[in-house]
Amino acid sequence: MDEQLTQAVAILAVAMIVAIAARRVKLPYTVGLVIVGAVLTRSQPAFGPHLTHDLIFDLILPPLLFEAALALSWRELLRDSLPLLTLAGLGTLVSAAIVTTACVTLLGWPTPSALVFGALIAATDPVAIIAMFKDNGVRGRLRLLVESESLLNDGAAAVLFVMALAWAESHGVGQGASDVLVTLLRIVLGGVAVGALVGAAAILLAMGTTEHLIEAALTTIAAFGAFLIAEHFHLSGVLATATSGLMIGNLGLSSEDGRSYLSDKGREFVHGFWEFAAFVANSVVFLLIGVDVASTPFGAYGLPLIFAVIGIVLFARALTVYPLSAFFLTSRWRVSFAEQHVLWWGGLRGALGLALALSLPDSLPMRDVIVAATFGVVAFSIVVQALTMPLLLRGLGFLPKA
Repeated sequence: MDEQLTQAVAILAVAMIVAIAARRVKLPYTVGLVIVGAVLTRSQPAFGPHLTHDLIFDLILPPLLFEAALALSWRELLRDSLPLLTLAGLGTLVSAAIVTTACVTLLGWPTPSALVFGALIAATDPVAIIAMFKDNGVRGRLRLLVESESLLNDGAAAVLFVMALAWAESHGVGQGASDVLVTLLRIVLGGVAVGALVGAAAILLAMGTTEHLIEAALTTIAAFGAFLIAEHFHLSGVLATATSGLMIGNLGLSSEDGRSYLSDKGREFVHGFWEFAAFVANSVVFLLIGVDVASTPFGAYGLPLIFAVIGIVLFARALTVYPLSAFFLTSRWRVSFAEQHVLWWGGLRGALGLALALSLPDSLPMRDVIVAATFGVVAFSIVVQALTMPLLLRGLGFLPKA
């Protein structure tokens, strides 16, 4: 216990030092965390624990998903619901299909393994981009598109992964189309229903108190409780927590009619509390990503393979964003070409993709290759894409010239 506590304190201390230093040199702190985590692991192999599926799912994802959902206005979501649902729903299927096809035809992967990888790598996680948006004051529709598409995309990718893994484990002997549809609806609608019920319960309980600490505790129970209950019943924990966060954020923190079911002090405290919780979760996960990236034997699988997978993922993301956005070019939902460029290059991979990869059973063919490829894609997206995003934003006019 003492050793685990010491490691936790050391990880948090390193993360805070990196965050302070990153601000001084104007480097995205998430990128700095990955780099420092990799360097520390090279010099001190026992520096920190390794990422596991349970660590990410039980401790990292709920605060990240909940905090992101709290800040979203469902009026704005409804206004852009058609392009967002198209990019997150149909886009996830298109991306997974392209990655699967490319891995089978170009890399010679078995179809079950390629399908599972295509599903898990479709989950985007632009945490580094959103952090940079906050630091540089980028707001408005661009931030809504990037953040909302990612949140919905995570839910779609997590559901698709469950279906793909079930098919792979059954050795291609899948259910009928009607059974697949029923399972899909159960996972999606069940997750949303759990999130709505938990969020509503938290709001009703909060109406009976004006104590800000109790209100914050209720939101914590809602965030983790929705996730755990949904996962226990084999529903979508991602959608459950996101739905709970949307309800509490729009009804409890900033209702559209100006009313709120939380006290004034409670709203201020809950905002600050979840901003802090997400900051700590981000700090830990990105530092540990660096730890695991440095200890992953990429050379054993061949660096050309890793770079080929990165290229495939970028290509699939492009064929998702640009063609689907073209459907709305002449409508009121038009996504400009500049916004499309940001959606493409800003579609980073992160915690959810890693959690799904780490949850793969040992019996799945090429399991270790999939995990290594996922870490390679995540490392590239966080370091290369996140570092070059300010240049792209300035070139497109979203940021003032340096």
